[in-house]
Amino acid sequence: MQRIASLTALTLALPLALTIAGNAAAEPLKPVEQIETRQAGYQFMSWNMGKIKANLDGDFSQPQVAAAANAIAGIANSGMGALYGPGTDQDIGDVKTRVKPALFTNQAEVGEVARNFIEAANNMAEVASMAEGKGDVKAAFGELGGACKACHDKFRKD
Repeated sequence: MQRIASLTALTLALPLALTIAGNAAAEPLKPVEQIETRQAGYQFMSWNMGKIKANLDGDFSQPQVAAAANAIAGIANSGMGALYGPGTDQDIGDVKTRVKPALFTNQAEVGEVARNFIEAANNMAEVASMAEGKGDVKAAFGELGGACKACHDKFRKD
């Protein structure tokens, strides 16, 4: 009986918790939070790129490569463009950005680079999910790395 009461309480509390979480997620991020969030996304993608590279350079684990590729594709498709709002083109206090001003003025080129990256990330995830060995992954990984580099070359200060 106590288990049923617990399940009932959980069932009633869950919609409230989801509503609260949804409202919190809907709050607009301040420019400094946008910069920090996008940097965290790129760091996580970089870490996963490293995992794929390690698998290509050493022992190959298809499940590990697929998980890393899915993480990258998930971030690529998450709508990160929303994290480049007004005021995020410059450093804010201790939070530094490496974005070139051209990212905020050349929307057509930014859109093309972003679409190419998303396409390469999705392809990498698809190839990794069916890969039977390193050979299947190398080309897709090279394309993904090239898509990353294209953005860095055009829109990232170093």
